[in-house]
Amino acid sequence: MGFLDDARAKLGDAVNKHGDKISGGIDKAAHTIDQRTGGKHADRIGSGVAKAKDALTKLDRPRRDGEGGAR
Repeated sequence: MGFLDDARAKLGDAVNKHGDKISGGIDKAAHTIDQRTGGKHADRIGSGVAKAKDALTKLDRPRRDGEGGAR
């Protein structure tokens, strides 16, 4: 197992254990940024949140040996 495979596995384990907290942190950060920018960049913030949560979903899927995301 290479360095990146090992890192991906560890990150996946962390997401499996703490995914709800990570998702909540993303929402909280997005809300804070939106407030501080006066809502000027709400569409971009929303897009970033959607991409981050999509990445979390991909990491949270149960994995089997030899199966993984994009390399």
